[in-house]
Amino acid sequence: MRKIKKGDDVVVVTGRDRSKRGTVLRIVDESHLLVEGINRVKKHQRPNPAKGETGGIIDKEMPIHVSNVALFNPVTKKADRIGIRQLEDGRRVRYFKSNGEVVDV
Repeated sequence: MRKIKKGDDVVVVTGRDRSKRGTVLRIVDESHLLVEGINRVKKHQRPNPAKGETGGIIDKEMPIHVSNVALFNPVTKKADRIGIRQLEDGRRVRYFKSNGEVVDV
């Protein structure tokens, strides 16, 4: 089970975009994810008339390593670590380590 999933609200804990918040757009691979508005770079793009793309400098989001983000806890209003526990009915759920609240309800 993943600790961070698509659609989660995360906070960047280290790097150039430290303390910025964003939503996970997609999981790129086992250790990288794409976060909305985080790790934006300028890409010099050549025009491609066959695809209808114009050339120029575009802003795009690049993947960020999963170790550089933490899930945002709405109760404490801070970044928080995540644990996984099994409930009595056998379901596995994520919970915040600081206050023990379940993330997936």
